[in-house]
Order: sequence, then structure tokens, then C-alpha cells
Amino acid sequence: MNLIRVVNRTRGTLLGNQIRLVDSWPGRLRGYLGRPEPKPGEGMLLVRCNAVHMFGLGFALDLIFLSKNGDVVETFPQLQPWKRTNRVSDANYALELPAGAIEASYTQVGDRFTWTSPEPVFQLLSPARGVLDPRSGVRNDGTNGGPER
Repeated sequence: MNLIRVVNRTRGTLLGNQIRLVDSWPGRLRGYLGRPEPKPGEGMLLVRCNAVHMFGLGFALDLIFLSKNGDVVETFPQLQPWKRTNRVSDANYALELPAGAIEASYTQVGDRFTWTSPEPVFQLLSPARGVLDPRSGVRNDGTNGGPER
């Protein structure tokens, strides 16, 4: 099983460090079907995926569609069981996360994501005013508040 770490570089937030990389057609089709609800830090990154169904699931998921460059092109917060997304034409990846992860990470369309093996990625995070330092939990502008507006 290939596990990766996914970071929102724009916001300086970690989306998960136990994200399963799914690059086969059967794996994409199955997704979370027959699997337990993901815990915080867990998820699936579906490769070559531009639409997702929730048929047969008993829990909601947050879905983030990414371009080939890792740019967020569409989000579906708290997609409910038995629903599906429309086809997202610019998407090459679909990131399935526990419900609430989009809001908790302040993720928005246009943000840039990166993913790596689950080793320290702090060197990938570029400093920006008001960004949360994932190591200390303090924003680099000295505050502990929500996203900079």
C-alpha cells in the first residue's frame, strides 16, 4: 500500500499523512466501499479521476479535485452517501478525506497542493504572512486565529 502525505502549500496546512495513493481502475471504483470511515489524517488520492460516486457508503466525505499540477479546481464538502459529483473537466486527481477536512484546512479553489512520501515535509512549506506553522501550531504573524482575510 502506497501512503503519501498531502499538504496545502497555499495555506500551509497538512491535509493528511496517511493518504492512500490509488492508481488502478478497480481501486478508484471501489474507493471507500467496504472500508471504515477515514479518521483525521487519512484519505485516498485517486489518480486519473475526475468524478466520484458515494453509492453504498454509510458516511459523508470531503472531496477535492486537483489539476495535473496540484491546483484545487473544485471542492465538494461533506458529500453525502448515495450522491455523486459531476465530471470535473480540469481534474486529474480526486482527494477523498474525512468530512470536515476542507473547512478545517481552509482549502479553497485555486490553492496549490503537493504530496510526498510520509517523511517530514516542512521544508516544502514556503513561509507566507499569516500561515500556520504545522510544527508549533502558531501562525507566523504571531497570532493563533483563523485564516487571514
